[in-house]
Amino acid sequence: MAYTISPSPSVPVGPQYCVCRVELSVCGQNLLDRDVTSKSDPFCVLFTEVNGKWTEIDRTETAVNNLNPAFSKKFIVDYRFEEVQKLKFALFDQDKSSMQLYEHDFLGEFSCTLGTIVSSKKITRALLLGNGKPAGKGMITISAQELSDNRVITLSMAGRKLDKKDLFGKSDPFLEFYKPGDDGKWMLVHRTEVIKYTLDPVWKPFTVPLISLCDGDIEKQIKVVCFDYDNDGGHDFIGEFQTSVTKMCEAQDAFVVEFECINPKKQKKKRSYKNSGIIIVKSCKITRDYSFLDYILGGCQLMFTVGIDFTASNGNPRDPTSLHYINPMGTNEYLSAIWAVGQIIQDYDTDKMFPALGFGAQLPPDWKVSHEFAINFNPTNPFCLGVEGIVQAYSSCLPHIRFYGPTNFSPIINHVARFAAQATQQESATQYFILLIITDGVISDMDETRHAVVQASKLPMSIIIVGVGNADFAAMEFLDGDNRVLRSYTGEEAMRDIVQFVPFREFRSAPKETLAKAVLAELPQQVVQYFKHQNLPPISSEPA
Repeated sequence: MAYTISPSPSVPVGPQYCVCRVELSVCGQNLLDRDVTSKSDPFCVLFTEVNGKWTEIDRTETAVNNLNPAFSKKFIVDYRFEEVQKLKFALFDQDKSSMQLYEHDFLGEFSCTLGTIVSSKKITRALLLGNGKPAGKGMITISAQELSDNRVITLSMAGRKLDKKDLFGKSDPFLEFYKPGDDGKWMLVHRTEVIKYTLDPVWKPFTVPLISLCDGDIEKQIKVVCFDYDNDGGHDFIGEFQTSVTKMCEAQDAFVVEFECINPKKQKKKRSYKNSGIIIVKSCKITRDYSFLDYILGGCQLMFTVGIDFTASNGNPRDPTSLHYINPMGTNEYLSAIWAVGQIIQDYDTDKMFPALGFGAQLPPDWKVSHEFAINFNPTNPFCLGVEGIVQAYSSCLPHIRFYGPTNFSPIINHVARFAAQATQQESATQYFILLIITDGVISDMDETRHAVVQASKLPMSIIIVGVGNADFAAMEFLDGDNRVLRSYTGEEAMRDIVQFVPFREFRSAPKETLAKAVLAELPQQVVQYFKHQNLPPISSEPA
């Protein structure tokens, strides 16, 4: 089986992408037993098919010594009505701590479309081996829940005087949270970490979607069970209680809510039995986990600016070998990049008036070099109406300028940053600025550009760089902080990664929407990351 690991593919959210988030819960039944001295330690891996290859999206925790696991880790995927989304659920028996799947024993797999799961809400199917034969009596059950409710609950829990379960020490307690399933059985929702050697544990605060915990119904009963962890998977039951989110939310501002942890068997046996300890809710808060779509639907405007490289290395625009040469089809790589990005972003700006700037050219009448000029030659009003307006202004300016140099990015980045800085006065998420720079080569003012990007990372702003031609774009990759944090020459680190670089040459023979997806892949999370960091809600948002 050929499996590849890669980040979850991101897709831009626009009017043509009807996207909602779906949570998938997985249980296994009668799994193959691959261990000699004990039972299998299964975990589940979710793959999606991308360009004919199975690509890993996520994996669950490992259920120790368990042939009938109910995994607490949920898979969250984007559901797109207009696409056939093929999924594969593969189960493995963990043998080593390795992340490589070939190091673990294969327990079986099941493939289907996301639409199949969603339309049924819950499916149970036989697991198959690689040769298509049944994996023993192994079955998999997958349940789907639409995450249309964006509320999340953050709980801070502790325990006091829990029962001692270990012969030579104290207990190793952890909690499990359950909600009632449609079939009347309790369904595992969340499992805390284990706190070793204590009867008075303090668990780390954790956050789960409210719809996961109680289907969004804060009055619904939930069950909390406390166990003592054992390495062999045979965890000892300490006690349990039932409550609701409403009751737990009484824990506010140093006022805690306490629950008696009850072991029903002990309660029946001993008249003097009080409890098996106290579980404390130290704090319980419900907030909204806003998505990119929440901000857009809330009225946030994406303010789009284009920066075009007119340096001499592009070649004379009248020469067919020039990157600025407009071919008989009326296009070139610069125009293709403008169309690919602009056509999607323009849907998010109501007035569709976009500044279009050029750099690296000599301008009439005195032929001085400019690194920040309006391509419509109107410095007080550099706006173009829609993508068509940018294309028109670009084509019109080519005969009237002289390509020169050097390739300086910082003036245009700082130009947009000045407007983005004004938007920081906002009390809600009203504006986010996107600068598209299209260039053919190496940056001349790298130190100044790095500094400008680091400063811009504090602002509601993202930078997309499309490299045209066949130059060495190593410097652009450096600015795109996917693998390392970008630093200014002063040593200051970027607050977040705001640069996305894409070389056009990788998309020359691909459909035009492929370039748009690649270029805009990181933008939604950059928008959300900024507004969350600033604690700014969407303009029109309901209280949690």
